[in-house]
Amino acid sequence: MKINLIMNHTHAQEETQRQAKPLTPKVKELIERSKSIILATVDAEGTPNSSYAPFVQVENTFYILVSFMAKHTKNLADGRKTSIMFIEDESATKQIYARERLTIEASTSQVERDSEIWNAVVSQLKETHGKVVDVISEMKDFILIGLHPTKGSYVNGFGSAYFVDENLEILEHRNDQNHQTK
Repeated sequence: MKINLIMNHTHAQEETQRQAKPLTPKVKELIERSKSIILATVDAEGTPNSSYAPFVQVENTFYILVSFMAKHTKNLADGRKTSIMFIEDESATKQIYARERLTIEASTSQVERDSEIWNAVVSQLKETHGKVVDVISEMKDFILIGLHPTKGSYVNGFGSAYFVDENLEILEHRNDQNHQTK
């Protein structure tokens, strides 16, 4: 009987979500709450690799300082397909299946060491993430990668998914119909 009550409660929550209008997109706020991004890359053989990296955002580019000791760095440096993700903290979510998230397809570029951009971004990384950046930015196996959004999607609840453009602006709701049951 307890299981039946839980199932009825869950069904009622799902029905409420289906009837609700999409939540207002808050893409920039999600990015501002994040200190790191989740990375998805592929190697030359097409083998996927996932990882994460602390980041800073300068205008519309996300910058990460990463080591060639990590698999994802070579994949990023070689300019292969890349996806990055920002996602709501599990401890802050009300519904684990509906965590707020932004997934972006991105092109990559390597920033030349000691260039004007390198110095400005490394300074911002240090300001954001601490003095450890002084140490790792001097290590020769660390490179600075720019991640340039091309398109993506933003989800902030059931039936609340949007297409996002390269400027991280909402283009349109992904589907004018909410989730359907059998």
